[in-house]
Amino acid sequence: MDIIAQNPRSNDPVEKGIASYLDEIIALRHDLHQYPELAFQELRTSKLVASRLSAWGYEVATGIAGTGIVATLRRGDGRKRIGIRADMDALPIEEATGLAYASSNPNVMHACGHDGHTSILLAAARYLAENGNFSGTLRLIFQPAEEIGAGARKMISEGLFERFPVDAVFGLHNWPGVETGQFGFVSGPAMASVDKAIIKIVGKGGHGAEPHRTVDPVLASASFITALQSVVSRNVDPQDMAVVTVGSIHAGSASNVIPESVEMQLTMRAFSETVRQLLQQRIPALARAQAESFGAEANVNYRLGFPALVNHAKETAFARDVAYDALGLAAIEKDFRPRTASEDFAFMLQANPGSYLFVGNGDSAPLHSAHYNFNDAIIAPAARYWVRLAETFLTDDNG
Repeated sequence: MDIIAQNPRSNDPVEKGIASYLDEIIALRHDLHQYPELAFQELRTSKLVASRLSAWGYEVATGIAGTGIVATLRRGDGRKRIGIRADMDALPIEEATGLAYASSNPNVMHACGHDGHTSILLAAARYLAENGNFSGTLRLIFQPAEEIGAGARKMISEGLFERFPVDAVFGLHNWPGVETGQFGFVSGPAMASVDKAIIKIVGKGGHGAEPHRTVDPVLASASFITALQSVVSRNVDPQDMAVVTVGSIHAGSASNVIPESVEMQLTMRAFSETVRQLLQQRIPALARAQAESFGAEANVNYRLGFPALVNHAKETAFARDVAYDALGLAAIEKDFRPRTASEDFAFMLQANPGSYLFVGNGDSAPLHSAHYNFNDAIIAPAARYWVRLAETFLTDDNG
């Protein structure tokens, strides 16, 4: 079923209002896609976003975490304050979509849909400025550097929520493989934590024809990678979730030379802090023990990334109710499950109550693929959702 075409609220004034300038927003999205910028380099994007928001009457604060923006709009005498966040940065990927508006910046691409997230929030921002029916304070947060997990932390450390306090904060992400325009909600852990380990196994190199005179770090590393599978299968509670992936391994340059060392890079994911800490303990211990058993040495650089994204129950229930009222039951994915990808919006949810939701991108290439493209068909329903969320939250009788 086409969720958008079957929307029973086709006479919704918000839908009509956004439709009146939707082509302009889509053109804006294509422009952002064509000129993507990496983390903390979103200068053009930030300038474009700020100029639109200023023209629509928002109080615009720029330069937060370098390129971050907070736009504020106040109406009436309501005391409540809501924050809605969109991310702006792109990825270091060479685009392979062949689109007419494909990236013009070599090895930089909007392969995660942040161009779409920014466009959705701008579409909602315009409607709320021109026709918004609310009483209170609206804060729109345009964040840099989500892809490297640094933007939210930097904005918060620079006083984001002290300067621009909110009672709750919300964000969204498009999701390939979920029907176009369907919304997914998860209460509690919704996205995994992410940590990284760089492990170097150091042995004694030598001639490939005389392995007995060496300490082979390749063999030690192979044994470690095999043993690593036991962490999830034997150390983690079967009712919990953990992902441990060796994504990179480098050693040697010739078939007849045993190298001095092997370097591996790992990513670790979990939904609970308990499991996250378990991985942090077991993986370095296992690396050192496996290396030692071969007479080698393991040097472990374990880097904490960011925590699991944990949605607050009250705010998630509220967000789901808004989707039902604004878009109808057919627009809600019934069995949307937590995702093992990660998101630095987790830090904003540690600082404030709130919820992070998902909207289907349809049958598209996966996120972070050189063939991915954001689905323009979800801009209107997602923008309409943000409008209804803000208006419903910012009412005098809402707590």
